[in-house]
Amino acid sequence: MMQSKKPIATKWLSHALLWLALSCTAAHAWAGQVAGTVLQLSGPLMVKKADGKVKLLAIKSEVEQGDTLLTEKDTYALIKLIDNSEITLKPNTSFVIEQFTYTAEQPDGDHAVFSLLKGGLRSVTGLLGKRNKERFEMKTPAATIGIRGTTFIASYVAPSATPLPPSPGQGVAPGLYVHVLDGLIQVSNPSGALNFAPGQFGFTPSFKQPPVMLPVNPGLPFTPPPVFSASPLSSGASAGGARPAAIDCVVR
Repeated sequence: MMQSKKPIATKWLSHALLWLALSCTAAHAWAGQVAGTVLQLSGPLMVKKADGKVKLLAIKSEVEQGDTLLTEKDTYALIKLIDNSEITLKPNTSFVIEQFTYTAEQPDGDHAVFSLLKGGLRSVTGLLGKRNKERFEMKTPAATIGIRGTTFIASYVAPSATPLPPSPGQGVAPGLYVHVLDGLIQVSNPSGALNFAPGQFGFTPSFKQPPVMLPVNPGLPFTPPPVFSASPLSSGASAGGARPAAIDCVVR
């Protein structure tokens, strides 16, 4: 009886190992799918890949699903995604492309999930967000941002080790700040949800408090170089088109 079970156990083990190998291959392929291209830079832009490798990116470098993008203290970075949407990162920002899938002929496969861990960005909706706005999600440590065909600015101010009460000229309170330039966004967390229209500002300090409207601009700077608004590469890009050559170097 014992001998008759050995082939069955061996066969089961072989199938398990094959499944594990295929799963790992699929996960690796998903993480490495191209999501967009770096169009403009004003300083160093680093990327931490899904496998832990760190690279220094340049203009025309590709960014992929699973990438964590890190800007330096003087760096603005303009990323054009494959659906013609744009993400402009401000200095001292950590931003994760958790998932971005877009194919012009397959709208059912649209997914856009990002995480703003710290710092700030400007997001301009592309084709994915226009045809499947419910599949766009910008996560932050304080709330999640959903879009309604939108251009918006989001900034997350992380709590400091020794937090001080905000005062004029000495920064702002920790939390998520939003500013809508066009369209509508919804900011939501377990404590509540609120919609914001063009010209409106919003804030929430954490998941424990609902988002609220701010009466005035909180004063968080977002001033990318003027050339970012007139990128020659941007004018020639097309959604789902040919991929540009990658230019980057590995940081040892």
